[in-house]
Amino acid sequence: MVLNYIWIGFFLVAFIVATIRTIGYYFRDSIGAEWLFDESNATVFNDLVQSTFEMAETSVDISIYLIGVMALWMGIMKIGEQGGAVKGMAWIFGPLFRKLFPDISHNSSAHGSMLMNFSANMLGLDNAATPLGLKAMSELQEENPTKDKASDSQIMFMVLNTSGLTLIPVSVMALRASEGAANPADVFIPILLATYFSTLIGLSVVAIKQKISLLNPTVFLYLLSISTAIAGIIWYFSSLAPEQIGSYSSIAGNGILMIIITLFMVLALTKKVNVYDAFIEGAKDGFSVAIKIIPYLVAMLVAIGVFRASGAMEFLIEGIKWFVELFTVRTEFVEGLPTAFMKPLSGSGARGMMVEAMHTHGADSFVGRLVSTLQGSTETTFYVLAVYFGSIGVKNTRYALGAGLMADLAGIIAAIIISYMFFPI
Repeated sequence: MVLNYIWIGFFLVAFIVATIRTIGYYFRDSIGAEWLFDESNATVFNDLVQSTFEMAETSVDISIYLIGVMALWMGIMKIGEQGGAVKGMAWIFGPLFRKLFPDISHNSSAHGSMLMNFSANMLGLDNAATPLGLKAMSELQEENPTKDKASDSQIMFMVLNTSGLTLIPVSVMALRASEGAANPADVFIPILLATYFSTLIGLSVVAIKQKISLLNPTVFLYLLSISTAIAGIIWYFSSLAPEQIGSYSSIAGNGILMIIITLFMVLALTKKVNVYDAFIEGAKDGFSVAIKIIPYLVAMLVAIGVFRASGAMEFLIEGIKWFVELFTVRTEFVEGLPTAFMKPLSGSGARGMMVEAMHTHGADSFVGRLVSTLQGSTETTFYVLAVYFGSIGVKNTRYALGAGLMADLAGIIAAIIISYMFFPI
């Protein structure tokens, strides 16, 4: 419903701005505003209509390229899934989850579903993650004493889910490739870092609210290990010269991805999985996903294109820049904020904002890399809460939304800072 109003709003605001610009141009002599309304205002409606055709063509071009990339990566993910990668990650993080969900009995089937859901999310297996998440919520609901009110465990599960910790940002890399990025995986490490901070803040907020001690030996050891690794990555890259950061990040990101791909294949071989057939099965899913995206891309890119062609986007960005300049001279990140604002509301909307920003500024520009990092650093909080809680009839979500949005904010701030670090201007 929210996306419906946003989508309509793009067109209405574009029409209003275009109308003001057109009237202002033809009456500029009467109102003494020759300096404000130049010749470009006379053709604004022509620009609006032209942008609808251009953006519709662009969205289909992207989708055609996306078919191959998504088929490739979904095929690789299927190899990992059948090879036991998801179960392996569930085994690794099992002890941590038992401490974070103390009110769930140790023999509850919800533990397995939650771990499988998080593991699938971290590996970018959205198709597998959603049904596992709904199953986990249903099983958590069985132990919820107040059926129309979210339990502590359900809130912890939702906030960790919406914080969006991702190891392999498949869709982001695929869209960067479709927009002609020289190295689509150069945002791999920045996204990993940003999602870590988002998850850490979300976990901390809920833990404080639920009086879960993060100093518990098991929890502390996990957090210390992960935080040390993250700190090491940040320290290493901050010690490099600006011109080295991009190339080293690219080498590390691509190297890690190839290690993961190789590991998936080795795991599948040890499980006696037919790797080729598993890849084909996953690739078929990737083809279906790419086809399904086309209507959403057309809808959002056309709406955003009209909004930008009318001049409304420029007015919005310049207004935010003026405000930001009151506090800092670094305003390059402002161009990426529309993606950040849209992400908690709509995944398809944010995807459209990201693609449009890359199309306008270039996939390898600072803005293009920033919006890619922003897209991968947070989750569609409103959508996830609505679907997951709605599926079990919970009406009182308590502080779940607030905690989720705090995690989103942390991810956005981290993504901006890390982008300046990894992609110096």
